[in-house]
Amino acid sequence: MQVLKIFCPVCGHRATIRKSNRKHREISDVYCACNDVECGHTYVLNITFSHTISPSAKSDEHIQTMIENFNPHQRQLALGLLNSSTV
Repeated sequence: MQVLKIFCPVCGHRATIRKSNRKHREISDVYCACNDVECGHTYVLNITFSHTISPSAKSDEHIQTMIENFNPHQRQLALGLLNSSTV
């Protein structure tokens, strides 16, 4: 498992995440401190979601969007198919 490595923007040494503040599902402020005692720089990084590489198996948003665009007849057919596959 790969771990996110944070580096000080001033001296380039490794830094430690001290705290994080989740502002939104896709945005966090990460409070960091340089591990070099001679530097001692503390700063905030903004981490944001960019894009999906492989969709989550837990997501049903795509299916919901498709069903919302169905006409009433298509919805009934889909419901019938779903009910028949669970029996």
